[in-house]
This record gives sequence, structure tokens and C-alpha cells, in this order.
Amino acid sequence: MMSDSLPGQTFDRDLLRKRVACALANPEYPDFLHKRAAQDLTGRLELILRDFDTALVIADKPDDFAMRMRATGRLGHILLAHTLVARTAGNQPQIVCEEERLPVAEHSLDCIVSMLNLQQVNDLPGALVQISRALRPDGLFLAALLGGGTLSELRHAWLTAESQRTSGATPRVAPFADLRDMGALLQRAGFALPVVDADRITVTYRDALALMRELKQMGWSNPLNQRSRSPITRQTVATVCAAYEATFANQDGRIPATFEIIYLTGWAPHESQQKPLRPGSAKTRLADALSTREHSLKNS
Repeated sequence: MMSDSLPGQTFDRDLLRKRVACALANPEYPDFLHKRAAQDLTGRLELILRDFDTALVIADKPDDFAMRMRATGRLGHILLAHTLVARTAGNQPQIVCEEERLPVAEHSLDCIVSMLNLQQVNDLPGALVQISRALRPDGLFLAALLGGGTLSELRHAWLTAESQRTSGATPRVAPFADLRDMGALLQRAGFALPVVDADRITVTYRDALALMRELKQMGWSNPLNQRSRSPITRQTVATVCAAYEATFANQDGRIPATFEIIYLTGWAPHESQQKPLRPGSAKTRLADALSTREHSLKNS
């Protein structure tokens, strides 16, 4: 089997899958982000007054999440797409897949929901294109993924610490998609009526070391192909903790960590959908609609 960790790719996907699989096997897995995203995605689906006959739920551990989505009454036949290892989940059909290589036919699904598994793919535009093609006309795509504001404090602390101790810094915190770029990516992938918004969550820890330990418990330790292979010394970790505390510590001494969850909504194009009017096609002046006077702008 060919490795996904090819030259020029940002993430070591093989390593990431192994780490996340081990993390999810731990009964004490810190799942606060997954619970938050699952609640939000379920609420968004409930607000859409439509039913979707065939849906695909993509997640590292989709079983419980799919049950929540089914409880909305909006989804009929649900396929579970495990991105790690297939597990028994009653009579629900299951597949094992890579987010960048969905094993589904074009125009075969009415709804695709992806939860916190797109932020560390090597080809996010390509993954979105595949999802778009898999939807039938007027099909719905919902997703949650980590955004660029995630772990910004930890990234700053590592850069500060390594610049103090070495001649240069190495990448330690994964880059995440920027909120401002996601709308354009959805449009490029062929989605209509794209909507993008974000939820910022601040979690506090005793110190930066406690944060890094929890990230390791989540399987999110540095998965970058360009990561340093040299062992991290205690002195470096101490410098990171000191830099984090000096810049970000709260009055009680605890340090905050930001997690940004970006939510995506997009539709496969269909002729029934609303479309923007052509520029200049308006038949009523805005000033008349607002019951106000229109003033000409002076030439500068």
C-alpha cells in the first residue's frame, strides 16, 4: 500500500491516522470539541425544513454522531464513512475511506456531513470538489473543521521559544484553513449558496505543558511532514511554557487556548435555487424603498 506521506504534502497522513486511532481507543479521550461540533451541526440540520433520502456521515468516529443526526428526522438512509477503522454499528452500512478519496459515485447522495476531519487533509480544494460531485442536484453539504485561529497562542509560544534557543524555528503547530478563504473554496468546488461562519472556544489549562499533553491525548501531536525529528529537550519545553505564560496567562495564572471551529454549508446547484440578480436589473430605486432622498456623489 502506498503511503499518503508524499514529498510536498503538508501532513503525514499515515502518522496522523495511527495517532488518532490510538487516541480514540482511550476511554478518557478529550472529546469536548467533537461534542460542540456535533451539537452545532445537528442544530443546523434541524433548521433546514427538508428531508434527505440518502446521507453520508464522515468522521473519525461517526457512529454516535450519526445517531444524533438521525434523531433530527431529516435523514433517511445513512452511510457511515469511517476515516480510521470500521466498527460495528447495528445495521448501518459502513465504509472506510480517505477524505481525499471518497469511494462514492457522482450524484449518488442527497446529503454529506463531515465533522472535524477536513482540517488536516493535504488537498482540501480537491476533497471539496469530490464532495460536491457526489451530491445530487440540490443536495446539502454540512461540515465542521478547525480554523486558522486554532492554537494561535501555542504557535506563538513555540516560535518565541525556538527563536530564543536556536537559530530558527521549525513548524510545530499545524496550519489550519482561514475563515476568509473558505467561501471562495466552496464556490471553486462548485457549491451554490455557500455559507461560512465560525465559533471560537477558549479553554484554560494549568500551563502549556498540560495543553500539549491533552493535544497528544487527542492524537493531534505535530503531524507535519516538515516537523523536526530531533527530540524535544526539557529546557525547550520549559522555555515554551514560560513564553506562553508571559504573553497569555490570565490573572489566576492559567493559560488560555483558542480553538476555532469553522462551519460550512453548501448546496449542489439546482435550477430551483435563488440566484443573484444581474447588476443594473433593479426596477426600484433603493432611495424609494428607504423613503429617503438620493444624493449624487461629487467627483473627487
